[in-house]
Amino acid sequence: MEIKAFADKVCKAVKRELGADYRVEVKKVRKNNGVIHYGLLILSKEQNVAPTIYLDAFLEAYEQGSTFGMLIERMLAIYGAGAPGKNVDLDFFRSFEKVKDRVCYRLIGRKGNEELLRDVPYIEFLDLAICFYYAYQGEQLGEGSILIHNSHMEMWESSTAELMRLAQENTPRLFPWICGSLRDIVSGMQEPGGCGREEDESPEESFWDEIPMKVLTNEKRTQGAVCMLYPEVLARLAEKEKRSFYIFPSSVHEVILMADRGKGEAESFKQMIVEINDAQVAPEEVLSDSLYYYDFAEKKVKIIF
Repeated sequence: MEIKAFADKVCKAVKRELGADYRVEVKKVRKNNGVIHYGLLILSKEQNVAPTIYLDAFLEAYEQGSTFGMLIERMLAIYGAGAPGKNVDLDFFRSFEKVKDRVCYRLIGRKGNEELLRDVPYIEFLDLAICFYYAYQGEQLGEGSILIHNSHMEMWESSTAELMRLAQENTPRLFPWICGSLRDIVSGMQEPGGCGREEDESPEESFWDEIPMKVLTNEKRTQGAVCMLYPEVLARLAEKEKRSFYIFPSSVHEVILMADRGKGEAESFKQMIVEINDAQVAPEEVLSDSLYYYDFAEKKVKIIF
């Protein structure tokens, strides 16, 4: 069954289940890289916001044998657990003074996001775009993000340069960076702003030579690729061994750093990035097919391929 037909069927079933006191509709949500997901929005008369229930996984479960009724029950349970019990005051978002301390930035690829970038403030960085969002945190909705559009910037009488200045201060504070081996990242062994060194590891052992591949992300492990923009992070990591390193854009959530061992590996690294993006990374989480390089002598990031 096509996702649109499934979404329409779900919408009608939920409307019958909840009755006239609820508004139920299907939303087409544009994600990163132009990926479209279908979601279900349910609102009671007392609510102005509610979580979007994405339907792709439910369609997959349906095609694998789950009953339609069981899926509807599960969706209603998700709605009941996640929806706020009353209206959420969103008027604060009109005040720049109230939002400026949580303006943050993230990285997306420019290729594939052309339509989105026409509607949001951004700054070019290599073949990427630095975009801005408000990092929401509240009792009713928990943690989330609101993408900043041109209309928001105009309402606040702000500028892209001001958003960038705020994001450079706020993002490292709210989402501290971590860097370590994949094992350390998964096990949570790093302190924020740390490099994943284990307690029993000798200080004489090389940060790069013991495990030449490191993962750079933030402590939330989400939208962590932007940590490569944090002031002095790449310079600090390069300074440990006074050497340059390659940067693999493994997803929007992290980048992989690989020490330059002088073996002429760039071409094979580029092919590896393309193959992994095609086979292992969700389309909306792909950052770029490019291979980047941090040059220790020049103290800058450049594109190799």
